[in-house]
Amino acid sequence: MAIIINLDVMMAKRKMSLNELSERVGLTNVNLSILKTGKAKGVRFDTLESICKVLDCQPGDILEYRAKV
Repeated sequence: MAIIINLDVMMAKRKMSLNELSERVGLTNVNLSILKTGKAKGVRFDTLESICKVLDCQPGDILEYRAKV
């Protein structure tokens, strides 16, 4: 996939566990894990907004585009 999910990087920078982020964002651990591992087919803007608010970051800190070679 050309879209890279850097959620684990931002969580590490903020020293936040998946459980803590899950509680603060209001998503299940399973759904956040699917997003974190890049297995999600999409992400809702309100979910992205909540994650960015909790992690104090921009969407571009979490989502990255890399062209396939």
